[in-house]
Amino acid sequence: LSQARAGIISTVEVLKVMEAFVNEPNYTVWSDLSCNLEILSTLLSHTDFYEEIQVFVKDVFSPIGERLGWDPKPGEGHLDALLRGLVLGKLGKAGHKATLEEARRRFKDHVEGKNILSADLRSPVYVTILKHGDSTTLDTMLKLHKQADMQEEKNRIERVLGAISQPELIQKVLTFALSEEVRPQDTVSVIGGVAGGSKQGRKAAWKFVRDNWEELYNRYQGGFLISRLIKV
Repeated sequence: LSQARAGIISTVEVLKVMEAFVNEPNYTVWSDLSCNLEILSTLLSHTDFYEEIQVFVKDVFSPIGERLGWDPKPGEGHLDALLRGLVLGKLGKAGHKATLEEARRRFKDHVEGKNILSADLRSPVYVTILKHGDSTTLDTMLKLHKQADMQEEKNRIERVLGAISQPELIQKVLTFALSEEVRPQDTVSVIGGVAGGSKQGRKAAWKFVRDNWEELYNRYQGGFLISRLIKV
């Protein structure tokens, strides 16, 4: 990928190498592949190839997703749980049909209190249903945020809200970021999630930061969060 970014080789060569990893069992390797694909997806979101890269993501991640399944197997280690969350989140965001359907089913059970999602599965399920969700989905997530007893769960929800796709809902998430519902130190995570969620999200987050620059600067000046905000 570094060679492709430097213009030494074609990005097509990177994709060919990625295809060779379909039988890879190691979480660290998949994490690296996922990050690299995210970089490519971000670049390609400004081109006609964006839908094609999503198909590529589904093709590469489907075999490992099918092997892992949704539920832990006896004797699994911590890295297997992390890998499952990574793979399901990737497939869900890309719109993999079976993953999306199962995520919606499990989310419904979770909201209704029938079958609470394990901590490892919450982020991938939340990301999936938001990415392909509507205003009702967002309202449900905001309700879960309000009801959450643990700050860890609030933060988990805050980080994924930016996955929502519709412009008016993106604005709602950005407004939420500066509300009293979100701790000042966590506002940057919400804005960063929007900036990383989609092409529309990036544009909206950039405009939001400019429009609210005085408030944000006064809130974070002199601290590390202002540099983090600029970076995202």
